[in-house]
Amino acid sequence: MIRIGILGDIGAGKSYVAKKFGYPVFNADDEVASLYKKDKKIFNKLKKKLPKYIHSFPIDKKEVSRAVLVNKSNLGKIIKIVHLEIRKRLNIFLKKNKNKKIIILDIPLLLENKINNKKDTLIYVETKKSMIQKKLKKRKNFNQKLLKKFKDIQYPINYKKKKSNFIIKNNFTKKSVNDGIKNILNEII
Repeated sequence: MIRIGILGDIGAGKSYVAKKFGYPVFNADDEVASLYKKDKKIFNKLKKKLPKYIHSFPIDKKEVSRAVLVNKSNLGKIIKIVHLEIRKRLNIFLKKNKNKKIIILDIPLLLENKINNKKDTLIYVETKKSMIQKKLKKRKNFNQKLLKKFKDIQYPINYKKKKSNFIIKNNFTKKSVNDGIKNILNEII
């Protein structure tokens, strides 16, 4: 099985690129959203650690955002609780797809949380900063301060680029992404 890890800046289009490969994708953001909606145990753990902020189930992302904005250390507490469950779900995904030729890992903190293996093929999604800003501003609940807190816990872009085996230029057209994916698959398969 070839494991492909997708790297890039927040808002660069990593999830879009991941889906375009046409292989099973583990999307950590979707898994976190699912936890917030359905996992009462995660809710209870977060409520215990952050009683001032986490009140309702399903977990309201606004409550989580407020906790992070008020105190940066809260982000670490949230990650610690949520990350364990995401790793469990990743292991289930890997077992379920063990006979697939390729799987895609769309995990924002892939390198930072040491989830990648040395053999993983890492692909950096490169997008112009101006395009990223435009896309992010269209997102519901976009918050520049929150974005900065998340960027602060990530490795610098240059480091991620250096660690990558390939770079896909994403100018938000199907052609640029599809061409990049086709070239990569031709090299690794």
